[in-house]
Amino acid sequence: MLVIKNLNVTANNKKILNDFNLTINDGEIHAIMGPNGVGKSTLSRVMMGDANYEITSGEMYFNNDNLLPLSTDERAKKGIFLAMQYPMEIEGVSNQDFLRTAISSINNKRIGLYDFILKCEKGAEELSMNKELIHRNLNVGFSGGEKKKNEVLQIKLLMPKFIILDELDSGLDVDNLKIVGENIKKYKDDNKNTSILIITHHPKILEYLNPDYVHIMENGKITKSGDYNLAIEIEKFGYVNRDKDLTEEEKYE
Repeated sequence: MLVIKNLNVTANNKKILNDFNLTINDGEIHAIMGPNGVGKSTLSRVMMGDANYEITSGEMYFNNDNLLPLSTDERAKKGIFLAMQYPMEIEGVSNQDFLRTAISSINNKRIGLYDFILKCEKGAEELSMNKELIHRNLNVGFSGGEKKKNEVLQIKLLMPKFIILDELDSGLDVDNLKIVGENIKKYKDDNKNTSILIITHHPKILEYLNPDYVHIMENGKITKSGDYNLAIEIEKFGYVNRDKDLTEEEKYE
C-alpha cells in the first residue's frame, strides 16, 4: 500500500529525514517509536503533503501512485488520513459542517443530513463522546481527550484506507485510551485491508492494536525493526539500553 524510498526532507535548512525507507502492505499495522526530535511527526506531515517541508530527494508511493506531486486534499481523497497530535481549533466552522463537507468531498456526492446525523451520533456513542460536540465549533473548547476522540470519529465517518496516528495516545487518560484503542481496533477488524501507521512514545496503545512491526527511528531514519517485543524492550530499558536480552518472563510481563 505504501512505499517510501530514500526520502530526504529538510525544513528551515535543517535536514530532518535522512534516506528514510518504509514499506507497509495492505492490512498491516506498523508502529514507529523513537526519542523526541528524530523526525517522527515530520514523517506524518510529509506523508500528508505539508508545504512547510521540502523533499530534496526520494520517492513515496501509495497503491502505486506517486504521492509527491499531489496536494493534501488529493492524498486524502485517495484514502490517507492523519489523526494529528495537536488537532486544530477552527472558529466559525461547526464540527458537523466540517465532517459533512469532508465526507461529501471524499465521495464526490452530498450526503443526506438525516443519514449523516445518525452516523455521527452512533460514532459519538461508541466513543463515549458528548453528542453536543458534533454541533460545536471544530475542536474549540474541546478537552485534549475530546479532540482525540473527534479524530477517531472522523476515521469512522471518512473510512480511510491508510491511517496515520501521530501520538494519538498523548493526553489521554487510561479510560479514554482504552475507548480510543478499542474503537480503532474495531474499525480495523471491520476493514481488514486498512493499514495503520502508529507514531508513539508509549507502548500502551499498541496493546489494543497489536502491530505487525515496531520500528525505532533515530537521526531521521529507521535504525531497528522488530515485533511487539521491541516495544516492550523500549518500555523497560529505554532507547540506549534496548539491545539488552530479555528473559522469557520479562517479554510477557
